[in-house]
Amino acid sequence: MYVQFPGDLFLRMLKALIIPLLVSSITSAIGSLDLSLSKKIGGRAILYYLVTTIIAVIEGIILVIIIHPGRGEFGSSKAPPATRAITTVDTLLDLIRNMFPPNLIQSSIAQYRTILTPPSENSTADVKSWPISHEYTNNSNVLGLVVFAVVQGVAIGQMGKVGQPLLNFYSALGESMMLITNWVIWLSPVGVFFLVAAKMIEAESFAVMIGQLGLYFLTVIIGLFVHGFIILPLIFFLATRIIPFTFLTNMSQAIVTAFATGSSSASLSVSMSCLEDKNNIDPRVTRFVMPIGATVNMDGTALYEAVAVIFISQVRHVSLTLGQIIAVSVSSTMASIGAASIPQAGLVTMVMVLDTVGLPAEDVTLIFAVDWLLDRFRTSINVVGDSLGAGIVAHLSKKELEKAPAVRE
Repeated sequence: MYVQFPGDLFLRMLKALIIPLLVSSITSAIGSLDLSLSKKIGGRAILYYLVTTIIAVIEGIILVIIIHPGRGEFGSSKAPPATRAITTVDTLLDLIRNMFPPNLIQSSIAQYRTILTPPSENSTADVKSWPISHEYTNNSNVLGLVVFAVVQGVAIGQMGKVGQPLLNFYSALGESMMLITNWVIWLSPVGVFFLVAAKMIEAESFAVMIGQLGLYFLTVIIGLFVHGFIILPLIFFLATRIIPFTFLTNMSQAIVTAFATGSSSASLSVSMSCLEDKNNIDPRVTRFVMPIGATVNMDGTALYEAVAVIFISQVRHVSLTLGQIIAVSVSSTMASIGAASIPQAGLVTMVMVLDTVGLPAEDVTLIFAVDWLLDRFRTSINVVGDSLGAGIVAHLSKKELEKAPAVRE
């Protein structure tokens, strides 16, 4: 705990920047562009996110079937995370509900979640007959804030000169957040060192942990490496005709920060700074594409969830049909979109994917021992995917951006 303290301070600084940076960046980026250009940039970004996430899931499924890591003895010496009864439909409905928060101030600190309570007299009753209630968990509703910022940006764009003062406010707020980010970046080597060191000390035994789950760990790492450093750079090269090595090297600070914090949102400000300052990506693109990407584009999480569910089915000797594997693909893609950009959010959405193929939620405990470490690798790949996506969108939108004024007159 004491070793982690300097790292915690660094993480708290980054988290403090998330909401003002996210809202101001998206609002000012959309508000300052013509609506037709916003649609084109947004369409290109969403198409990229969708294609890369589907590719990641397919990669994960192919690898886990070929390597077949679900053999041997498995167990976790750590206490399992608290599981809760949940259905796939409830998870998807909660995702949609969170897109339309009733209170924007509340959505800065809380997220809506459905609760299914087992009836005391008959706890074995079908989960779908349990009483339904809800609660607000202690996580920011980033998705709701993104939707609001997009709508507000479109509204400001429609207002013309009347909306200019509001646009100037959000632009200035975004600039101030980026300036503060540059100050925080100076502390990143110290913060990253203590965050990683604390996690290394906390691990009970690397040998036992990796020994029990070695093949599973290896399968996920191979999948993430292939996706992040072969498939995504290849897509970048085909779209831009630019070799991406320099681009990725310039993003190294953001990738290391993502690994240390385990959060796409926490490293968002550093990612945007690297893109704008080192890779010379147009700020109108980075401030529109990156905050949305940090919320919905989770290639690493999608790949990991597909691998984990099939791995658990192999351990339990449950053979999956082609239909169930397709269901895993779809639910992993949806779960990665619904996963909050916070550390170990993938474990929460894993319950939804397990439910899709009829595996018990308690089986999440099989992979809990190595999840904290894999979480950092998949978050790094999420950031690589977002960054390369911003580069592709900026390249494809270059002609339209040259014609469009930097700020609406």
